[in-house]
Amino acid sequence: MTLAGGSREGEARSIFVVTAPGLERVAARELLDLGISGEVQAGGVEVRGGRSTLYDLNLRLRSASRVLVRIAEFRARTFFELERHGARVPWKEYIAPGRPVRVRVTSRKSKLYHEGAIEERLLRAIGSEAAQGGAEETEGEAEQLFVVRTFYDRFLISVDSSGALLHRRGYRQALARAPLRESVGAALLLASGWDAREPLLDPFCGSGTIPIEAALIARRIAPGLASRDRSARNYAFRSWPEFDADLFDELVARCREEELPTTPVRIAGSDRDAGAVAAALANAGRAGLENDVEITQRPLSAASPAGDGGWIVTNPPYGARVGKTRALRDLYAALGKVAPRLAPSGRLVLLSAHRVLEAQTGLPLHELFSTRNGGIPVRALMSDCLNDGGGSRRDG
Repeated sequence: MTLAGGSREGEARSIFVVTAPGLERVAARELLDLGISGEVQAGGVEVRGGRSTLYDLNLRLRSASRVLVRIAEFRARTFFELERHGARVPWKEYIAPGRPVRVRVTSRKSKLYHEGAIEERLLRAIGSEAAQGGAEETEGEAEQLFVVRTFYDRFLISVDSSGALLHRRGYRQALARAPLRESVGAALLLASGWDAREPLLDPFCGSGTIPIEAALIARRIAPGLASRDRSARNYAFRSWPEFDADLFDELVARCREEELPTTPVRIAGSDRDAGAVAAALANAGRAGLENDVEITQRPLSAASPAGDGGWIVTNPPYGARVGKTRALRDLYAALGKVAPRLAPSGRLVLLSAHRVLEAQTGLPLHELFSTRNGGIPVRALMSDCLNDGGGSRRDG
């Protein structure tokens, strides 16, 4: 599984696209749009590819959390076996001189079950000064992460190519209450089938994640370039000894060439909270999208319609962190009533944590996926029957 040094593309290897639980099939569809087929597994999608595939996945995937490269697989039931195999893993191919290393271990149904002891042996196998930073539990760009999983004594070792988690686009520095993770916001849009041809409104926009992710999609901006100057982020693979800077620059240039100068449709967000609106405007500016998203301070009752054929895509408060139950029931009921006005001939897509609140909308809703946001179990739901004259509305 190690890279071949002779060709620019490198030998094809096993690559695992990590997602939040429940987003695996969304990522698989994204991969197919990139012309890559993969095997959906718990926690992500496994594909094969060389350097350009690896670089492109990091640059382009919207619903992924990180991209791992499989570098070793072996069976070990004793620490002697683990140390023997660990000494053969090509660690140094992925560690720049002086770069700190972290090893994350999970062990299930194996003779070697003490994760700390496994980590200690593998850090010893890595050796050198690089291993001294292995105990730190951060998610930054400074360290090289190796992910180790053992199940029924079978060890699978992967190297993280991403560095900071991919949902951290860089633009969302100002936050409102109960923020939505960027990858979940993108997954909500992708799973719904919104194709950037119809206008879109988020009447509970908070810090602006959904409108900003929608604008990135509409303008065909790779999420890895979601900054004002469209510079690429500092991925972990950029420090690997085998990193091909020219190839990476070519792929970044290709992404930039695909961008549209402006969004082809109206994308709007509103929120009743002035602080949230200020945060959304600041985040849109950091993404270089201040002219592509319309953000205003309005309560739901005064929200501006999306437009003909428009969509509502939103993450309303769901009570685990924000608001009170009675007020939330009224809020969801109001959403069900105003949705046909806000999105005439269109659709409603929302993230929900409570079936009781969903029912208050009185709308027929079907599930797109279930996942977690901020540690809270949530479901992505969709209604495409906003204007059936009330005949399709459920009894509240």
